Formats: sequence, C-alpha cells, structure tokens
Amino acid sequence: MQPTTRTDKIIELLNAAGQVDVIDLAQKFDVTEQTIRRDLASLCQRGLATRMHGGARRLKSTASLSYEARRQDNMAAKNAIALRVAELIPNASSVFLNIGTTTEQVATALLGHEDLHIITNNTNIIGILQSATLRTLTQIGGTVRQLDGAIVGEDAVEFISHYKADYAVIGASSIDDDGSVLDFDPREVAVAKAILKNARTRILVIDHTKFEINASVRITTLEQLDFVVTSKQPSAVFTQTAIAANTQIIITGPNQ
Repeated sequence: MQPTTRTDKIIELLNAAGQVDVIDLAQKFDVTEQTIRRDLASLCQRGLATRMHGGARRLKSTASLSYEARRQDNMAAKNAIALRVAELIPNASSVFLNIGTTTEQVATALLGHEDLHIITNNTNIIGILQSATLRTLTQIGGTVRQLDGAIVGEDAVEFISHYKADYAVIGASSIDDDGSVLDFDPREVAVAKAILKNARTRILVIDHTKFEINASVRITTLEQLDFVVTSKQPSAVFTQTAIAANTQIIITGPNQ
C-alpha cells in the first residue's frame, strides 16, 4: 500500500474510532511500527491528529463548534466542576468570570452565594446573574464578539486594570501536558491575561476534553494558577508539572 493511501486509511480509522494504536496499525497494514510512527507524525504536522502514548487521537477543535453546541457538550462534567468551584469561593468575595460555557455554569452555581461582586466580560453571565442578589454586577466594557457574547479588545483590557478581585475563574480551549493554557483568539487571550493579573486567587476550569485540543495562543502556565478544576485525572506528566508549580488539581469525576 502506498504511503498516501495508508495515511488516508488511518484518517478514516481516526474519524471512526477517535484514536488509533501504533501496534494495531502496523499489524493491519503489514508495516513496521517505525513506519506507522512516521505516518502519525505526518498527520500531526498537518493538524489532522495529535499524539498520545502508543498512538494518536483525532484532533478536535472547539473553533469548529458553535457556541451553543459547546454549551451542550459535556454538561454534566461542567456542572460538577462549577459546583466544586463554588465551594472554593466564600460569600462577600469579588470574582472575575471570563467567557466560556464552563464559567457560565460557575455563575449558575454561585446564585446561592451572598454579597458577591461579579465582574465579567461574558454577556451570557450578565443574563444569568442579573436577577441574583449580589453586591454588584459589573460588565467589562469593550467590543462584543457576537459569536459568543464575549467582550474583548484593548478597551476591555484597560477596563479590567481598574479592578482587583479576590478570585479569577477562567476557562480555556486547550491545555498541554507542559502546563500551557491556550486559546484561539488573541483578543480573548489578552482579556484572560488581564483578569489573571488582577486577581488574588486564580482558578482554571476545564473539562477533560480540553486536553485533546490543540490551540496556539498562550494565556498562562500552571505556575500562574492556584487551582485547576477538571473532570478527569490528567496525565502523569501534567500532574507532575502541577506539583512542581505548586498548583492544586481538583478532580470532580468518579476517581476524584
């Protein structure tokens, strides 16, 4: 089988099963494991897959999903994350919440709190909390990204610089084993960076699927976070990176 035909078949298997194994592919195509590793490396370079131990998995991209589709994706996991984050935040706190479907769940989980000051660049969160009993509800000013209701841009970054909050709760599109927290839109990343810079305690909320997504714009690293709240146990490499960074990982799944 020609290399191009073989990689096309591998892509079909990735699309069907979500991931492939080097040993299985070598047996299936009657080639060496080294040959399969080269094929997978090529697919990864083309942005069609991402490497995993012993094989590769289909590359997922949140950029290809509508915001409403993302809101419905992994709802149970996001809700569990949100409830755990709400336990970390006491009454009478000031809290930054950025754009994201998981941070929206956090906003809902905070409805029972008292005397909160919420500052957000997420217009959806404004809708969730506008009838809640809060000390204040502040919408960050700037340009509205109509795709998802995010307020982004230089004006938003400048607005944030006038505040200092007790907590920042941010989401992200992607996270790497080396501790890099990533997203796709540089404007959104600039706002997230400003939020983290102006908070005393920094919390990342991220469901387990974000470990399977590749984004290219860095928001921060684990060293700059106090907590990562996620739905499944991360890889051993990520866990060791978090330990070295003195960042606490909170798992909300069945193996917490």
